Amino acid sequence: MGATSHQAGAAGRALTADRPDSVRNVVLVGHSGAGKTTLVEALALTAGAVNRAGRVEDGGTVSDYDEIEHRRQRSVQLSLVPVEWAGIKINILDTPGYADFVGELRAGLRAADAALFVVSASDGIDGATRMVWDECEAVGMPRAIVVTHLEAARADYSQMTAVCGEIFGADDPDAVIPLYLPLHGPAGPDGHAPVHGLLGLLSRRVYDYTSGERAERDPEPAELALIDGARSRLIEGIIAESEDETLMDRYLGGEDIDVKTLIDDLERAVARGTFHPVLMAAPAADGARQGLGTVELLELITGGFPTPAERAPVAVTAPDGSPRPAVTCDPAGPLLAEVVKTSSDPYVGRVSLVRVFSGTLRPEETVHVSGHGLEDRGHEDHDVDERIGTLTSPFGKQQRTLGTCIAGDLACVAKLTRAETGDTLSAKDAPLLMEPWPMPEPLLPLAVEAHSKADEDKLSQGLARLVAEDPTLRLEQNPHTHQLVLWCLGEAHQDLVLERLKTRYGVQVDPVPHKVSLRETFGAKAAGRGRHVKQSGGHGQYAICEIEVEPLPPGSGIEFVDKVVGGAVPRQFIPSVEKGVRAQAARGIAAGYPLVDVRITLRDGKAHSVDSSDAAFQTAGALALREAAADIPIHLLEPVAELDVEVPDEYVGPVMSDLAGRRGRVVGTEQAGPGRSRVRAEIPEIEIGRYAVDLRSVSHGTGRFSRTYARHEPMPPHLADKMREQAEKGSQLT
Repeated sequence: MGATSHQAGAAGRALTADRPDSVRNVVLVGHSGAGKTTLVEALALTAGAVNRAGRVEDGGTVSDYDEIEHRRQRSVQLSLVPVEWAGIKINILDTPGYADFVGELRAGLRAADAALFVVSASDGIDGATRMVWDECEAVGMPRAIVVTHLEAARADYSQMTAVCGEIFGADDPDAVIPLYLPLHGPAGPDGHAPVHGLLGLLSRRVYDYTSGERAERDPEPAELALIDGARSRLIEGIIAESEDETLMDRYLGGEDIDVKTLIDDLERAVARGTFHPVLMAAPAADGARQGLGTVELLELITGGFPTPAERAPVAVTAPDGSPRPAVTCDPAGPLLAEVVKTSSDPYVGRVSLVRVFSGTLRPEETVHVSGHGLEDRGHEDHDVDERIGTLTSPFGKQQRTLGTCIAGDLACVAKLTRAETGDTLSAKDAPLLMEPWPMPEPLLPLAVEAHSKADEDKLSQGLARLVAEDPTLRLEQNPHTHQLVLWCLGEAHQDLVLERLKTRYGVQVDPVPHKVSLRETFGAKAAGRGRHVKQSGGHGQYAICEIEVEPLPPGSGIEFVDKVVGGAVPRQFIPSVEKGVRAQAARGIAAGYPLVDVRITLRDGKAHSVDSSDAAFQTAGALALREAAADIPIHLLEPVAELDVEVPDEYVGPVMSDLAGRRGRVVGTEQAGPGRSRVRAEIPEIEIGRYAVDLRSVSHGTGRFSRTYARHEPMPPHLADKMREQAEKGSQLT
């Protein structure tokens, strides 16, 4: 694109926007290690927002400033870095590339109007990045590609742009084309020629970064030959997207199309999401003020990416679900904002990152907070009024005060004590509700126990805060195993949750083996006699009952039948027998797991006019059930899940083989979309505790699955014996 004069945002002050068309919201997407955070810091440096690469006035970094990120040396959360270029405020949303933190990526996509896909020239494009591209394409989000790691010895920009065309332009290869070619310097001893400039295909100009700032000049004859060799394809790709239907005929007829016309058509096509330019970038060298390609990227973002006002109207309802008119991006319109991220500050408390879609958000005003449709994430429905605290613009660890936040912009709001990630903010006298964005289901269980009594006292509050911050974390108090279970997206997510719980909320927990809800049932019909007779002075205890137990079909539960005749067991004690056998069934009779799917029939018994009691007959009923189980096979039942696995076609074989090794039964396969298949299987839950991790390995990060409980069925005898042995030792197979 053409050169634009540098108009940097002033470092140290909050950037404000007074109209939606002066804002651009862009999210950076790419796999872990692709260089997203480094690129953000390079853009901030070029825009004058930092004093040297990645540093703000207090010496902190603009991204990855969290202590946990420092220790882990990778991004684990969404970061907002606002910069200014050419009079436009750019909200850069830096997202983690690791699959366990996809919830942060989803939040960034929700808050942005365009996406910049960052790919490494040395590592290529992974399957997860392809999937995100497809999702953005499905909703028409404008996208561009930036190639990084050009300094790597094996980096090949031409090859990488070809790969981008094959993968991202599968439906239309002419819609994914580079705007610049690399200008190489002399080759080093290893034969690698570093990139120190760009050859502009449209402008036919050279942009040289050798001095540390972009210098523009005319191309040398050899450079001009390279430009003209690639320029025709770019022009034809732009013209194909032009709204001027005569442009292609004029071009093919030999007319030299004006560069401004081409740039205008390019920017319109990018904003529509129908053309996806490829650019390149590299961080600034020590002492340099601009990184390679950063000026060109800022020009593309400000000139080609859409304004918030160009976003389609947002569908809303009232909190009760009744329809309301769609809302457009108008600072004077009804207030509509959404909490895209929640975090905790040790001094300020809860801080909510908010995207304003309509109206203007002002400090100290009262707004309505609606949270609906998030029950599956552990969030309760709520409708409350809250007062907005201070509005700030984040920049690294700094929070710079804002006067207002208009439609299309983002800001941090302090002290919204009830607002959680995904909640809607609106006017208290005209409350609205946005549909929450889709989040992946956390399917990796982590059972925990408080480390000490002091931790136990703080545990519930700490976990509630974590769930409010992270919609990809689900909290479960399992009623069958009595375990506290945190459902996460992966092992790195688990580690992060435990670390945040300890460092942020001062709560230490110990991971314990996760249990599945096993059951027991009778393998044959049996009878038992319970005799509880004791005399120890005064009133004694006297109760005798005879029962018959027979197995029932799966899912029948426990039936209790009274067939006593002649008053052998007085009427008032029959409920006592039932209470006793049900209590014993809940405790288990062989390995300590609840007994299910049996009919227990009370046939006979004896009572004493003085010594019989409710407690005595409860005890007799329990003894009778244990005796009935003594000499017949007791089957151990394990829960079976219905598994729905979606993977690219090339991984169907490995997935089916892996499921077979887990005692799974494949019940069908079908197409799930272009190049993707769905595998449906039934598999014991005890075999899929780590499936969220293992499927990622088998499918190279491209698979996803869902699971639902199907039924309990008998466990193979050799595994059941092992479970009984471990139950005797007080443990359970995980």
